Amino acid sequence: MIPPSESLLKYDNPELVSKNTEKKSPKDQPLKVSHQQPTISGPVPPLPKPKSPSSDAFAQQADEILNAILPPREWMEDNQLWIQRVSSMPCTRPDVIRLQEEMDLKLQQRQARDTGICPVRRELYTQCFDEIIRQVTINCAERGLLLLRVRNEIRMTIDAYQTLYESSVAFGMRKALQAEQGKSDMEKKIVDLENEKKELEKQLNEQKAKCEAIERSENERRQVEEKKHTEEIQFLKRTNQQLKIQLDAIIAPKK
Repeated sequence: MIPPSESLLKYDNPELVSKNTEKKSPKDQPLKVSHQQPTISGPVPPLPKPKSPSSDAFAQQADEILNAILPPREWMEDNQLWIQRVSSMPCTRPDVIRLQEEMDLKLQQRQARDTGICPVRRELYTQCFDEIIRQVTINCAERGLLLLRVRNEIRMTIDAYQTLYESSVAFGMRKALQAEQGKSDMEKKIVDLENEKKELEKQLNEQKAKCEAIERSENERRQVEEKKHTEEIQFLKRTNQQLKIQLDAIIAPKK
């Protein structure tokens, strides 16, 4: 049976839980393994020596803790429910080296980015961290639980950063839209002010032309008035001179 997806986390072989379409929890129904039990022929082999209750209880407790930390995955195939638990086999030094090589290979194959935000790199490192938790939990359950707390804290921190990033992006988009709307309003206001400026300049030019026309007419009228006034003064001077001559002639004694 092929697992539903490849993972750096080591799993046991899949087991057939139920042939019905309804999922049943392992507590409600015992697990049914898909392979048949071989028939025993010949002499019965001697029973293995029973393990001490303490070792069995410790192994069962370790398996329960391991399944609680890393829950088994389930999937449906051909109306059959399959379940796959994480492996409880201890890990050796070559397994760790192989895990590192496999992670580097998957990072290269899936073209994960070396820096910045990369979902592929995060997924592979998460799988690698889960595999390390599995390896540590088999040897020391308490250490595995402590690593589980570290993993959960890291996930909470990343989720908080992601929420903050999404809210900041939304805030930036709102501000950008507001700025764009304010920009269009300002552009409209600038156009209106420019039109008003042109209208005022037109009125100013009309008033300047009217003022120049009034000044020209006033200058012409003043020149005419000055000319008329000068002529009147000349006429009065001549009249005065004539009257003076006549007066002198009257007053002068006759010889």
